[in-house]
Amino acid sequence: MSQITLLCVFLFALLSQSICLSKLTPKNHGSKIRGMFVFGSSLVDNGNNNFLPNSIATADYSPYGADFPLGPSGRFTNGKNVIDVLGEKLRLPIYIPPFNDPSTNGSEILHGVNFASGGSGILDVTGAPAGVTNLNQQIRNFEWTTLPDFELQLGEKSTEIIMSEFLFVVGSGGNDYTLNYFRSNNTNITLEDFTANLTATLSLQLKRLYDLGARKFVLMAINPNGCSPSATVRSPTRDCVEILNRASQMFNPNLKKLVDDIRPRLPGSNLVFVNTYKIIEDILRFPIIRGFTDAKSACCEVGVTGILCKRGGLICPNRREYVFFDGLHPTEAVNYVIGSKAFISFLRDEVYPFNVKRLSEI
Repeated sequence: MSQITLLCVFLFALLSQSICLSKLTPKNHGSKIRGMFVFGSSLVDNGNNNFLPNSIATADYSPYGADFPLGPSGRFTNGKNVIDVLGEKLRLPIYIPPFNDPSTNGSEILHGVNFASGGSGILDVTGAPAGVTNLNQQIRNFEWTTLPDFELQLGEKSTEIIMSEFLFVVGSGGNDYTLNYFRSNNTNITLEDFTANLTATLSLQLKRLYDLGARKFVLMAINPNGCSPSATVRSPTRDCVEILNRASQMFNPNLKKLVDDIRPRLPGSNLVFVNTYKIIEDILRFPIIRGFTDAKSACCEVGVTGILCKRGGLICPNRREYVFFDGLHPTEAVNYVIGSKAFISFLRDEVYPFNVKRLSEI
């Protein structure tokens, strides 16, 4: 090969890399964030389960997506989920694509990938009968597929640098209680010990993401699931199921403490804890003040699972006034409250130690 040919090949490779890097240049008015990598369950899933052949936890049908620009997409709500709201606040140019979509490769991944899978958990066994992707496998998908794709486009060194400019959002844990601990009638381990094991497992998973390049983490608390329609329907008085909320109340302080405990072991990292439990609990306590008229019922006609909407079923016309869209998941209106508070709140009992906006500017 002649020297001129070699020079042309080199220049072409350099130009291609420059084009990819230019697409990643943030225009976010102070934010240094180029995109997000998302891990977790249905509260942050944006369509991965659509592509899982054995999954029974899907939301790719009407009435899901009734208010979403793309219609039913696999998001477990009527419109945008909290990831979409954070992306909007960060002024990212696209919706974060789901990993399992065959088109999620090449330039489509340059602003991040969503690996979350509805029905999954921190523990491998959680959600396994539902045919979903657990958190460990989500991390392996990032390591084995997405990261090499990035390196192919940008080069290994550039990828190492750029990973520090992505948010790594993790929202998991609720299903480990509702679909695992409480459903299995586990008597050989206390709730306290189960929670400690769950926290320790998540700590290792965060360390693994750090080793793969993650530096900026957003950790989402578990919601007050005992107050969801799927739980309160079991109570004659429609009161919250306190044992479910107690599990969240045990896990969430552990998660907040983990922000401080794990950081010394992850040099150069920053972690933010978003207390979605408190944010939703405040809405449930004073719904009218916050613009909601129904804090107990599902907006959609719920199917036999008691959680998911009935396929093609009826929905409420005033969706902005409902807290819950189906038997478990918040409406877009609530997701906007969560996403907005995560981004700009200065209350340390809502975001700790600071908000996502500040994290994005570090």
